[in-house]
Amino acid sequence: MPEIRLENVSKLYTGENKRKEYAVRDMDLTIEQGEFVFLIGSSGAGKSTLLKLIGGEIMPDRGIVYLDGNNVARHLGLWRVRLARTFGIVSQQSILVRKRTIHENLMMAARASGMQRKSRRAVEKALGIVGLPGVERCYPAELSIGECRRVELARALVSSPPILLLDELTANLDDDNIWDVMHLLNELNSRGTTVVMATHASQFVNIMRRRVVTLVDGRLLGDVKNGKYGDIV
Repeated sequence: MPEIRLENVSKLYTGENKRKEYAVRDMDLTIEQGEFVFLIGSSGAGKSTLLKLIGGEIMPDRGIVYLDGNNVARHLGLWRVRLARTFGIVSQQSILVRKRTIHENLMMAARASGMQRKSRRAVEKALGIVGLPGVERCYPAELSIGECRRVELARALVSSPPILLLDELTANLDDDNIWDVMHLLNELNSRGTTVVMATHASQFVNIMRRRVVTLVDGRLLGDVKNGKYGDIV
C-alpha cells in the first residue's frame, strides 16, 4: 500500500518583493497508508504547498518526495496516470466547471485517471458515498456551497484512490455540514483510505483526535498522534 515520505524537502516561491522565499523548508515527514493526518497552521504556513508536493502537482526545489519508495519527480508518462489514481485531491478553490453538469464534471475526472468502461458506474457510486445520489443532471450553481464541496469530494473519490489530499474542504461550511464531512472521512479512513487534510476547523480536529501536523513558516513545528489543535509535543 502507498507510503508517502518527504526527505529534506524545500519549495521556494517569488514573494511580492521579487525575492525568493520558502513555502516549505527542510521538511522530513512520513505518512503511512491508513493514517488520518490533519495539517494545521496559519494562512501562509505552507499547508497547501505541502499537499501539492505530496500529490506531485509541483516538484520540490530541494529534497525528494517518495511514493512507495519511488521518487515522484523522476517518473513521467504512465506514472502520471498512476498518480491520478493514487491521489484523490480537493483543492482549496473549487475546480468544478460551472457550465457542465455534475455528471459531466465527474466523468472528466474519471477519464483523466484513465477510467473508461466503468466510469459511469464510478460516478454514481461516488455521489452515493457523499450522500448526493440523483444530482447528476444539476449544475454547480443549482447546489448549495456544502453540496458543491461534497461533489468535489465525490470527484476525488471517482477512481477509488487509496489517498485523499484535502485542502480546506470544510471552509465556509456550517457546523452540521462540517460534522457530516468529518463523519464521512472517518468512515473512508476506517476502510483503509489515507486522509491528509489541511484545515482550520479546530473544534473538529479536537473531537477527532487524529495525528496533528503543525506547520509554521513552512517548517514542521509539531507532529502529535491523537493530537488536538495547537499540540506541538
